[in-house]
Amino acid sequence: MSTDVQIAAQELLPIPSPVGHAATGQVAAAGPEDPTIAVGTSPVGLAFTPGGDLYVTNSGSNSVTLIDTSTDTVTIASIPEGGTTPSWLTAAPNGNAYIPNNGSANVSVLNTATNTLVGAPIPLSGGPAAAVVVPSGNVYVSQFFANSVSLINTTTNTVTGGPIAVGSNPVGMAVAPNGNAYVANRGSNNVTVIDTATNTVVGAAIPVGTQPNFIAIAPNGNAYVANIASSNVTVIDTTTNTVLVPSIPVGSSPWGIAAAPNGIVYTANLGANNVTVIDTSTNTVVGAAIPVGTEPIDVAVAPNGKVYVANFGSNSVSVFQGAPTLSGISPNHGSTAGGTVVTITGTNLTGASVTIGGNPATNVIVNAAGTQITATTPPGAAGPATVTVATPSGTASLVNGFTYVADATSLTATPALAKLFPPHVFYPFLNATLVDLVTGLPVPGQTITFSTGNRALGTAITNAEGTAQLSEAITFPLILANDGYTAAFAGTAGLLPSTANAGVIIP
Repeated sequence: MSTDVQIAAQELLPIPSPVGHAATGQVAAAGPEDPTIAVGTSPVGLAFTPGGDLYVTNSGSNSVTLIDTSTDTVTIASIPEGGTTPSWLTAAPNGNAYIPNNGSANVSVLNTATNTLVGAPIPLSGGPAAAVVVPSGNVYVSQFFANSVSLINTTTNTVTGGPIAVGSNPVGMAVAPNGNAYVANRGSNNVTVIDTATNTVVGAAIPVGTQPNFIAIAPNGNAYVANIASSNVTVIDTTTNTVLVPSIPVGSSPWGIAAAPNGIVYTANLGANNVTVIDTSTNTVVGAAIPVGTEPIDVAVAPNGKVYVANFGSNSVSVFQGAPTLSGISPNHGSTAGGTVVTITGTNLTGASVTIGGNPATNVIVNAAGTQITATTPPGAAGPATVTVATPSGTASLVNGFTYVADATSLTATPALAKLFPPHVFYPFLNATLVDLVTGLPVPGQTITFSTGNRALGTAITNAEGTAQLSEAITFPLILANDGYTAAFAGTAGLLPSTANAGVIIP
């Protein structure tokens, strides 16, 4: 077992390393995070206020930083929070934030409207670690050294009832749609399930990976558990409390985990200085990990879709756009020749490129909100094609979302013209003109076949005006005998076939 892993098992937080340098045994980030927001010393927890702004607990400077998520700037650099070593906080429906203070053995209450403390911190022994809101509006707080969870009544701001015994060294918690709370027990490598209506443990603890630290509930209702020492994520079915996926490999030492409304899960990989992206529809990693700051320890997804990462080692918060989602494309069909202007809708589309059927679209424009793209389709083969949008944060696809349709064509044939006495051909050529009905333009370079009755007369190639011309000087008696002729276009991959019939005009 490495030194870093021992620290994770024995202490709630890592040992702070020099700012801007990875700790021993850590892997440097692949590139600088963009952008970053400077906060206090050794930031740990992230929580959104009812107004959508972000609180950051700074464990090394015993303070809270407030970030305006509309501008990603610091509104208040340092709010004294009344305790020592604040960790993972939560914001309750009553408008107060509850901040576990691991060092001072209490929980501070912060009014998010005024950014001021509400009374004295609530005493709570056993190493308060993380807080989560339960369906009643009250708050659970895990006690890392006491191997228990306690309930705080948010009306009275007092601890209610006795501690709920869980596994060893509990840290992160999350509440599933069924009302059960899932507790990550870092020291016993399992997850305890608590019925929040009765505050009692449900069944046996669920084995997961090594040193589970935090849990996120995805929109599908499953619980995703970040396991520090095994560098993976375990997926639990919260309807049966059984493991669905034992291990999704992620970056080194994932401490934090969060789920976005679009079904994407993010892990903050403290040992790799990056964030892994997981698609919960397939339970697979999407794309390359996203570089952030030094020792990312927590991650949170804002209502506007942006992702925030607390960087414990670089005293900063990284911000990046969430992975894209797609909801539709209109129109959903167009010419195989390309050139159809389409509108693609979704979320997190800023900076997107678009391919249709694997070919890049042109004239790609994304609106300011990142919810709509206009683009011009490339040429493609007739049939369904997948629409894929790629951003720096990932990709999303509409499988067979666009259908290429061969253009309808129109063929117009000019009647043959003759004078019988004496026999004389006033119009010595057969003419047929081919037009693309989608574009309205003549189609050059296509073969037109001329026939009369069951007899082929010959072929000709359409010129720049889309007209094919064949001499009738020799074949006119046959045309006259059959009361006219037929011109036919066999079609191509992008153009539908068409035919035309023309008679004989005898002045």
